[in-house]
Amino acid sequence: MQRVLSRVLLRQTSRPVMDGGAETHSEGRRKLVVGLGNPGLDGTRHSVGMAVLAALAARLGLAERWRGDKHVSGEVIVSEHVQRVHVVLLRPRLLMNINGVSVAKAAGKYGVKPEDVLLVHDDLDKPLGKVAIKHGGSARGHNGVRSCIDCLQTDMMPRLRVGIGRPTGKTSVERYVLSRFSSEEQKVLSSVLAQSVDLLLSQLSLDSQPSPRPAEGRRAAQKGKEREPPDSAAAQS
Repeated sequence: MQRVLSRVLLRQTSRPVMDGGAETHSEGRRKLVVGLGNPGLDGTRHSVGMAVLAALAARLGLAERWRGDKHVSGEVIVSEHVQRVHVVLLRPRLLMNINGVSVAKAAGKYGVKPEDVLLVHDDLDKPLGKVAIKHGGSARGHNGVRSCIDCLQTDMMPRLRVGIGRPTGKTSVERYVLSRFSSEEQKVLSSVLAQSVDLLLSQLSLDSQPSPRPAEGRRAAQKGKEREPPDSAAAQS
């Protein structure tokens, strides 16, 4: 049902984006960095990707440049040069399960190839304090990533996976991810956000080099390689 809804929404809205009054951008190579999450649920574990993007914008001195863009169903910042790359930051304003609609529309508007879309999202399988770059592959049960794969029709997008850990006791996963970080976790979160921004900037610097051929994307993704930073001040929960 999620896949059908995403594709219906994308089909209904894609024509105005491409043919309407929206400005399109296709000069030079662009990167699209996306913070996955739920609108109105800032500060929750499931929306930590949006918190990372806010931290990235602040680090770049662009925090005041967020603007709503109805053509992509999200908020964007367009920056001319970050690590010698043209970068668009995106915070979808759709529910997590259909974030991919916003991502696909933004990729179309700004002329960004799927391999140049970098997704930032929460990861239950990593403890808080652990972050890693994953180069393509399956969604691993993450509905926001699955929506992006469905709408972009490829799984080759790199991701920054931000660990949030798993719930303990009888707390359900759904309740856990939609809850805010505990007071103890808040003490770690600032270091996690800083570490995540460092990794994003490092990835953008690497990505200023020529990207692999699209035909090689799935083969590379199937290897499931991840790049984690060395141990740092960010603690584990």
